[in-house]
Formats: sequence, C-alpha cells, structure tokens
Amino acid sequence: MKTTQIKITARISLFLVMLLGSVQFSLAQTSVPTVKANTSKIWGAVDGIAIEGMVQGPSTEVTPLQIACVFEYNEGDIFNSPPALPEAVNGMVHLDKSLNGLITEIRKSGKFAGHSLETFLITPPAGTIGAKKLLLIGLGDRNKFTPELMKQVASVGMEEALRLGVTQYAFASDLKDAGIDSPTAEVAGYGVTGAVNAYRTQVFLKTKKMANFKPIQKITLLAGPAYFTTAGEGISQAITALK
Repeated sequence: MKTTQIKITARISLFLVMLLGSVQFSLAQTSVPTVKANTSKIWGAVDGIAIEGMVQGPSTEVTPLQIACVFEYNEGDIFNSPPALPEAVNGMVHLDKSLNGLITEIRKSGKFAGHSLETFLITPPAGTIGAKKLLLIGLGDRNKFTPELMKQVASVGMEEALRLGVTQYAFASDLKDAGIDSPTAEVAGYGVTGAVNAYRTQVFLKTKKMANFKPIQKITLLAGPAYFTTAGEGISQAITALK
C-alpha cells in the first residue's frame, strides 16, 4: 500500500514539474517583445499621410512639432513610481527635465491645467529638445480617462498641426509614463482615426475654399520599446478601417 502511494505521489510531482515547465515556456513565448530605441516603421498610409511608429521619447524626437499629453496636475504625478514609470524609461520626465522643469511649473501653477482637450504651445530654446515646437494637450482627470478620448485628442492635435503649418509631426500619448494601464493597440488606433478624420474634415473645407493649409505628409506615433509592436497592430487595424 505504501509503495503504491509513493509511486502515485512521484507521478503527481513529475506531472506538476512538467506542467509548470510548460506554463513557463508558454509565458516566455507570449511575452511582449521589446525593440531597440530609434526603431521605426511605416505601418501604412491614409489619404497621402504616412503613419509611422517610432521607439523614441518626446524629448529626443526630431520633428517640427511634438505633441505630448498630460493629465490634470497631482503633486509629483509624473515622478512617483508606481504608478508612473521609473525615470529611466519615462518620456514625460525626460521632456520636463530637458525644459528645466517647465512642464511641472506650468502645471503646478495652473497656467496649464491639463483639462480635457486643453492645449498649450511652447517654443523651446534651440538645443533643449528635438522638436521645434511642443504642443501639450490635456487629458483631464486621470480617474475618468477612457481610451476613446484619444480620438478627440488626436483630432485636436491634427487641427493644431494644420494651423501651425507643419507637414509632419510626432504624437506621444504618455499614458504609460503616467501609470495608466491603457490598451496600447486601441489607444494607437484611436490616435490614427482621430487625426485622419480631422484631416478629412479640413480637406472638405478646403474644397469649399473655407480652409487653407499645407498637406500633412507624415504622422509619427511614439512608443516605448515594450509597446512598439502592439501599437503597430492597432495602427495597422485603424489604417485598414479608414481605407
């Protein structure tokens, strides 16, 4: 009897070891792939606009216009980890520090409250960041955020880009930096959809001679190394749906 129990116990133990090993292998196989900084890919084009994904931070991306998003101010919100990302991989922290704390200063003082869809345009001194102009767009209360808001945010970003006369710009949602566990592909898709729909509206007005702007040639959506591939999936889906 004892011998039988020992054999059964041994078989169960062996089965558990094999099962755990299989689970660990499966997790390793399905883990989010990371890519190197500066990796870029044109995921497709809509209405003559190339939609690019780029592993880059908003402080270092070289572009005529950098759009970055922030929530309403909470003390130390972009620095406190968690929920914010650690400084080494936090693009908003790098952006703020590159501007000598300007973003924190204007948010803390109330000069830019970060209310939903509120905008604030900065012309940074040469050599501070890669962009010639920086546009902040508010996301409102972080506790009320929904991914669908990014469609409106992207629409505002496109309208401002056209008003500023640029032919390309970069967009950073900065949700992960802020500690928001958002669906990456969905957010990226909304970013493309909102921008393209806003552009189409302005093109319509232009045919009526009620708008005048330079055509947008490229939009670059910035993503962290761990989110590049997933964001690309959302971008590709949005491009397909818009065609």
